[in-house]
Amino acid sequence: MKSHTVHVCRECGTTSPRWTGRCAGCGEWNSLDEERTAAKPRAVSTIATTSLRDVDDDATTLIATGVGELDRVLGGGFVAGSTMLLFGEPGVGKSTLALMLLRSLALKGDRVLLIAAEESTSQVALRAHRMGEVPANLDVAATTDVHAAEQLLRERRPVLCVIDSISAMSDATLPSVAGSVPQIRHAAERLCSAAKECATALILVGHVTKDGELAGPRTLEHLVDTVVRIEGDRHGTLRFIRAIKHRFGPTGEVGLLEMVSEGLRDLPDAALTLRGPRLDVPGVVFTVTNDGSRSLLVEMQALVASSSGSPRRVAHQVSSQRLSLLLAVLEARCGVDTSASDVFAATAGGLPASEPGVDVALALAVASAALDFAVPSSLAAVGEVGLAGELRAVSGLSRRVREAYRLGATTVIVPAAGELEEVPAVTVHRCHSLAEAIQAAQFGTK
Repeated sequence: MKSHTVHVCRECGTTSPRWTGRCAGCGEWNSLDEERTAAKPRAVSTIATTSLRDVDDDATTLIATGVGELDRVLGGGFVAGSTMLLFGEPGVGKSTLALMLLRSLALKGDRVLLIAAEESTSQVALRAHRMGEVPANLDVAATTDVHAAEQLLRERRPVLCVIDSISAMSDATLPSVAGSVPQIRHAAERLCSAAKECATALILVGHVTKDGELAGPRTLEHLVDTVVRIEGDRHGTLRFIRAIKHRFGPTGEVGLLEMVSEGLRDLPDAALTLRGPRLDVPGVVFTVTNDGSRSLLVEMQALVASSSGSPRRVAHQVSSQRLSLLLAVLEARCGVDTSASDVFAATAGGLPASEPGVDVALALAVASAALDFAVPSSLAAVGEVGLAGELRAVSGLSRRVREAYRLGATTVIVPAAGELEEVPAVTVHRCHSLAEAIQAAQFGTK
């Protein structure tokens, strides 16, 4: 059997017959690694076809994970034989979430398996005991050998198997080092194939690069059925789960978890859990964001202070580009000049707010701080701001207003355009421009 050498990009997986300084696929420099491959003889086989009309689309059964917020993201749970790639930044809770899923299924009597490639069994046990009772049928093996992991998977045939992490798995027969593109791709292909044969739901835990992107070959995302990202400030407690790819359902749904001493817990109603005391002080305005099927009440905060040098613009959990745009609109269209002041903008509770629907609330918070007037805590503002100072309609306006009312708002400021269902006991101010919205917040609610 003849062998030949190819060069594989560690960033995107593009192959090249010879080494070049720059990858032709992704444009990265010095990212090609040498890989020796063997040419396999071509086998001739007969392939049977099936009429698509005769295929039962209800044959797929979902396995509930026991973590309600992840079930929300996955549309009900796992599919037997499917593979999910779970990735996120260090310390965000990937291993904790994976262990929660294993423990939840094991408590129901299902056999589960954890392949710990980065931790010892005693380290895993320490984390598991913090969560509470450890089921007897939760098996763990500490190995980085892909052959041993594959053999365990075929022998045990668990309902769920977790590989933590796929970047640490390696095959000694390959010339490349552990963590390289060939090793990761080879390990993922073998484990995914074994999981499909054993009808085992497989979770591959992955890492991220310094840019926040998934580490390893790009082909890894195409190989798996579902790609789930867990994100959040590791110094905070709030965690978001998002499905970037999902072959068995739609993407775009978001799950909310809170990191506690026992692990992660569901946050079905984050607004009630994370909401702090409402204060009628300048620079605080409430808004509602839409994320998937959820509407979240967010407290926008702004502080305008005199600058001792070059004015600073600091944004936390809000878009710095949107903040700069709104400051320019406030100065040009509304007469609120902050060019000589430091402007700080943030959200309370760690909830991110970067969609255009929070523009009005962020602009009102800055205007409130600059002009020194307090916006009532019973008021919520929703809408996008254009460069001409006009208010633009946003999606899901009725759902946002209903959520604001549920959480205590009695007055809302919304764009004049856009359909809005009537909500009893809520006073609606429809404004054409940001200047009108500032007047309504300052004088129209008294």
